[in-house]
Amino acid sequence: MFSAKTYTTRRNRLRSDLGSGLILLLGNNEAPMNYRANTYHFRQDSNFLYFFGLDQPNLAAVLDVDAGEDIIFGDELTMEDVVWTGPLPTIAEQASQVGVAKTLPFNVLGDFVKKAVEQGRTIHFTPPYRHDNMMLLSEMLGQPVAKLKENASEVLIRAIVAQRSHKSAEEVAEMERAVDISGAMHVAVMKATAAGKKEAELAGIAAGIATGMGGALAYGIIMTINGQVLHNHHHYNTLRSGQLLLGDHGAETPMHYAGDLTRTCPVDKVFTSHQKDVYNIVLDAEVSAIASLRPGLTYKEVHLAAARRMSEGLKSLGLMKGDLDEAVAQGAHALFFPHGLGHMIGLDVHDMEDLGEDFVGYSDEVRRSDQFGTAYLRLGRALEPGFVLTVEPGLYFIPELMDQWEAEGKFTDFINYGALKHWRSFGGIRIEDNVLVTEDGHRVLGKPVPKTVEEVEGLRG
Repeated sequence: MFSAKTYTTRRNRLRSDLGSGLILLLGNNEAPMNYRANTYHFRQDSNFLYFFGLDQPNLAAVLDVDAGEDIIFGDELTMEDVVWTGPLPTIAEQASQVGVAKTLPFNVLGDFVKKAVEQGRTIHFTPPYRHDNMMLLSEMLGQPVAKLKENASEVLIRAIVAQRSHKSAEEVAEMERAVDISGAMHVAVMKATAAGKKEAELAGIAAGIATGMGGALAYGIIMTINGQVLHNHHHYNTLRSGQLLLGDHGAETPMHYAGDLTRTCPVDKVFTSHQKDVYNIVLDAEVSAIASLRPGLTYKEVHLAAARRMSEGLKSLGLMKGDLDEAVAQGAHALFFPHGLGHMIGLDVHDMEDLGEDFVGYSDEVRRSDQFGTAYLRLGRALEPGFVLTVEPGLYFIPELMDQWEAEGKFTDFINYGALKHWRSFGGIRIEDNVLVTEDGHRVLGKPVPKTVEEVEGLRG
């Protein structure tokens, strides 16, 4: 964890931003897979980690804004716990490590919050996403579970987003560790890729590297020859000559800061001419987008510029036609690029998404589009120093989408459907890096991971 001063400073700012009331932050609990003692991998709530730093289940915390007091609620281990899990510092000892002087048993939290409700005090809480915490909040606050999300404190959400969006130097250093582990995962996979291997074998290599370097998976591994399926978490296929392998996977450090990289490589030692053509279009868009990043520029502008640039490349291949400015304005490019250019990243791979994507990625000045493709852009707002984000353009050939649009006669002024018939089995290509916005520009995080055609082929060879 960071120093007590770091967590104290964060909490003091949060109290100052809210002004009054109680701030209630619930940690996460163990979640059983198929019976109580067989649990999923424990992952602490990121907001609780950010302000209190304690990484164990069955904890909650209150920031009493009016009294200027912080309290951690948790229970000491019993001897039976110690027998099975080993000893831990007491709750009070752990609390002192993050600058909190007062602790109380977890079972008094309900009465504590109910008393505050009876006194008419404002209880600020974030939108719950786990059902056990939903039920606990419902019982303490006297609110239906179905109303908790809409009753969550917008002022608290905005205050957390304003603080967590700007990464400190110590956070950036932690994120570079995550990106470097992620890069090692990708290099190992690209070296091991070969016809006859299963996607599952390569996913296992990636997972092993993450664990072996002291981290864990930041999200479910995407390792697929069907790169046109954007979030493809199935690893059943056997690689064949002539195919592409798209790997989207990243590690999180023991402090839970995430890396998120994507690379695409040929199953063979070299790209085919068609693969190389599309790959270079995507790479050009990624490199150009990264080069443009600076404070004040909206990420929506960067996204649309990448879409325009890739449309030019597709036109050179005879797949798009006509006025490309108008094609992008109308959303015709989304046949090939149906997702956003990137998102915030930090303690969450999609940072703070539990608080509401529009609070994180948009502003009063930049609103989310409702157009297919651009609507999936998670980050559109103006960039600020300290933001860390992903840049991940891609081009995909999705037969089902191509068939639907052609049957509907959609965008016939911009899309050459006749030429597309020869690309139905191509798959998809995505290239992704993680970038810090600095005071005067940007910096790509982590050690470089091969991504030019020459670098990838050199690694494959």
